[in-house]
Amino acid sequence: MDRIQEMTLFAAVAEQSSLAAAARRVGLSTATVTRAVAQLESRLGVLLVVRSTRGMRLTEAGERFAVDCRRLLADIDAVESAAAGVHAAPSGLLTVTAPQAFGALHVTPLLIRFLDAQPGIEIRALLLDRVVPMLEEGVDVAIRIGALPDSSLTAIPVGTLRRMVCASPAYLAARGTPVHPDQLRQHATITTSAADRARKWQFRIDGRAHAVDAGSRLSVTSYHAAVSAALHDGGLIQVPSYQVRMPLQQGHLACVLEEFEIAPEPVHVVYPEGRQGSAKVRAFVAFCVDALRDELRVGY
Repeated sequence: MDRIQEMTLFAAVAEQSSLAAAARRVGLSTATVTRAVAQLESRLGVLLVVRSTRGMRLTEAGERFAVDCRRLLADIDAVESAAAGVHAAPSGLLTVTAPQAFGALHVTPLLIRFLDAQPGIEIRALLLDRVVPMLEEGVDVAIRIGALPDSSLTAIPVGTLRRMVCASPAYLAARGTPVHPDQLRQHATITTSAADRARKWQFRIDGRAHAVDAGSRLSVTSYHAAVSAALHDGGLIQVPSYQVRMPLQQGHLACVLEEFEIAPEPVHVVYPEGRQGSAKVRAFVAFCVDALRDELRVGY
């Protein structure tokens, strides 16, 4: 068994958390997989897997080795895809990640359209409110909101998102329209624990960033719930623009305090350097960039 086969096998063991399941995954017997892992441990001089009557788990060294295996196997896949030629038909498993709410609203429909256009592709979508380490977790493409740290990742800007204060026309007619963030205390506000800001709403006043206490009597756990409360005339909300696009277009919500909005957050399509050689990544990045630029062009 060569080293690439060993890495493929161990990556399957790590993913399945079971020697028997990994054996089924790679089409070998459990005994063969067990023996191969033992030989790998002997060659490396380190324990990778702890076995017990209740199953198995990776050691700390095993976790690190599994991450390295996945990264190297992904690089090999990218090299082979590039060698197959730029005109090769996109095929295989594509792993995509995006923030949960933005992903559900904007990325999932895009994935369905891409699958319709590319019958040789399968997609694993990780919609998570955390920054997924792409190389470590084998992610091909990420949609990221906000400033990006310096890294070896390639990032293509596709638009921006605003953080907007909105309320229903009926609420504003009954309670008046605020013209300055200092007036929030005179209004019913709805905050969400989905944001790090919680009760503190962010504004730009006299050219400087300010955090204003919204003084909320109602706090909900998601942007979706906050929008629902606002649609039921519950008060003012501050949410990302993608959460309220349809209610604004339909006239069910109105935007206020626009001149005090903080700078819009950038949205990027990101992929690891070298993955562009893969036909599936090339195809999806081109499709995703065009689609998201169209989606985000409306301004909110």
